[in-house]
Amino acid sequence: MGPVRFYTSIFLRRLPYFLIVATVISAVSIIISQTLPPTYVSQTRLIVESPRIPDNLASSTVTTPAQEQLQIVEQRLLTRPVLLNISRQYEILPNQSSASPDQIVDEMRAQTSIRITAGRNMANLMTITFSARTGQIAAGVLNEYLTEIQKLDVNYRKERASGTHEFFEQEVTRLGGELDKRSARILEFKNENSGALPESLQFRLAQQGSLQTNLEQVDQQIYSLQSQREKLMDVYSSTGQIVGVAQQNRTPAQQQLSQLQAQLNNDLVIYSENNPRIKLLRAKIEKLEEVVAAEQAANPTQPSAQTGNSALDIQLAQIDSQIETLTEQKSALEERLAMLTRSIEQTPANAITLAELQRDHDNIQAQYNAAVGRLAQASTGERIEVTSQGQRISVIEQPAVPSEPAKPNRLMIAGGGTFFGIAMGVGFVLLLELMNKSARRPEDLVSKLEVWPIASIPYVPSKGEVMIRRITGIAAILIILIGIPLGVWAVHTYYQPLDLIAEKVVDKLEVFW
Repeated sequence: MGPVRFYTSIFLRRLPYFLIVATVISAVSIIISQTLPPTYVSQTRLIVESPRIPDNLASSTVTTPAQEQLQIVEQRLLTRPVLLNISRQYEILPNQSSASPDQIVDEMRAQTSIRITAGRNMANLMTITFSARTGQIAAGVLNEYLTEIQKLDVNYRKERASGTHEFFEQEVTRLGGELDKRSARILEFKNENSGALPESLQFRLAQQGSLQTNLEQVDQQIYSLQSQREKLMDVYSSTGQIVGVAQQNRTPAQQQLSQLQAQLNNDLVIYSENNPRIKLLRAKIEKLEEVVAAEQAANPTQPSAQTGNSALDIQLAQIDSQIETLTEQKSALEERLAMLTRSIEQTPANAITLAELQRDHDNIQAQYNAAVGRLAQASTGERIEVTSQGQRISVIEQPAVPSEPAKPNRLMIAGGGTFFGIAMGVGFVLLLELMNKSARRPEDLVSKLEVWPIASIPYVPSKGEVMIRRITGIAAILIILIGIPLGVWAVHTYYQPLDLIAEKVVDKLEVFW
């Protein structure tokens, strides 16, 4: 018997086992392929558009990268409140009324697929798909997703822009208050030290020099008067007479008249009588003569130069009065000089304090100016976001109601299950033969017992045995081909649907159709 005939006979002998395995698996796969509920898939695509206004003209204060913006939207979209709110509008689960919120959320997330495509020099895209038992549910859920995404995107960007604007408004108000405090402190310090400020230092130094000069002149005048008084007393003590009383008792007009007359005498040596200078001097002399005559008429009892002690007393009184006046003037000058000296000594310390106050004021001013500029930018950015002129997520493909289910692939499931059943049946037959160690050919006797048979005589069944074997084989085949599918159908109908059993198996194996 040749190898082909031998293995064919073995296969025919094991045919019932092969049919049982292949028929069971094929029947289950076919029934599952026909009973699995259809799944409709709807899809939508979104893109992140660049700002409509160029950044070099006006920029938004919301600078979230496009990919990060899509990721933020994805995470907020799949939150529990959003998914439960959408699920209330559509019956996502067949028995949703009896399902728990956790089951609904898990089912929504399992049926939702989000894919983000981004890269260098590439547009940032988001593709969202949703699977449901009907096309209307799939498209409806995606429409709700789009509405929620656009609302989330707009609210997110507006909140960021408004928050930035509000922050800089608060900063401007705070820094404005700080600036007012610093200005008030500087003004208060200047008012308290108005006489010792660095900007008036040069003027006060000049004043100090002028006062010192005046003080020296007053000291010289006092010394001159004191010397004159001592001289008068010495002359009077020695001679009993007063020298120069007439000169000392003359009025200013008389003294000026004497000076002009002396000047006229000197000028007549040089100039003629018709010279304008001579005429002017004569006019002044005439005027002063009238004044002197009026003074003499008003004081006819003026004492003469030779009046004894009375004249000396008058002259001494005049000198003492002048000395007293000069002494008071000296005291006033010394007081003013002391005040100026104190203010000049206080000026360096005041300059340091004022510089510190001014430095704080300038720092706050710089911060305030920067905050005002940023507030203007934030206001522009907020306006850009309010008018939807900034970066935004746009829909480039609206969700459509699918006309045909996307899965399951019934032909693939039925054909694959049938092929798998046949392969399993062949594998089961091979397993049985590998486990069978009995000798069935002369070659088996030689290889196992090392016995060389002279001849092999096959068993020749009778006609009755052949008939019984054929009837038994046909009956077994019919039972397998008819009974097993009927049994599988009965399990599916009366015990538990095969699709549920398959789902449980898939869940266990973590395999998704």
